Amino acid sequence: MPTLKKHFASWRDSSGEPSSVLHRSAMIGVVLAVLLGVAGLTAYLTRTEDPQPRAKAQPKSTATPRPAAPRPEAKKAVAAPPRTSDPVTFAKAATEALWTYDARRFSRTEHLAGLKEWMTGEEKYADSASVSGEVPGKALWSRMRDNRQHATAKADEGHFPEAFKTAMSQDPGAITEAYIYAVTVTGKQSLSWKDGGTGAEPRSTTLAVQCRPHHDCALVGVLPEVAP
Repeated sequence: MPTLKKHFASWRDSSGEPSSVLHRSAMIGVVLAVLLGVAGLTAYLTRTEDPQPRAKAQPKSTATPRPAAPRPEAKKAVAAPPRTSDPVTFAKAATEALWTYDARRFSRTEHLAGLKEWMTGEEKYADSASVSGEVPGKALWSRMRDNRQHATAKADEGHFPEAFKTAMSQDPGAITEAYIYAVTVTGKQSLSWKDGGTGAEPRSTTLAVQCRPHHDCALVGVLPEVAP
């Protein structure tokens, strides 16, 4: 894969950990093409509600009992991934999941468990370390919880990086090895904390997304640098 290595030479992990560098290189090494003419947006998975038992009619009453209102499912630390085969649609949703958190209600462990549901099940390609690296560490999360900090996010735009499209044009068939796509997403993260504190900042990231034919997309990892 000499073409891809040339174009992604600058996307390297500076952590100095050999295993992490090798895993990150393997992830980047299979990002080989761009999907053109993809389908439109697909809705997020709808959550199944657990209805309460129907109320019993009172004795000697002729009134028809009314069903109780459904009990809403407990809020999860991370939203469920969408069912879509569109890499850009999935990447935008995954970006919002990565930038959204609620330290008031959920632990860091719960947040990481929620993000794990977005990951590809193919261990050969999954770079969980790059995803967990986007989440504040234990000590910082504890301070965020004390400060009642939480964040929401909006992904405004997603596209295939130019280097990625160049690699595709030079080796169009390479995508069939792992069906992994690079997608750059830009948007905004909005923060809130106790005593009415608020803030917002524009952000961008480049994700590796796996979208095999006839399968929903899944997250492979977060690339170490944003690709234009």
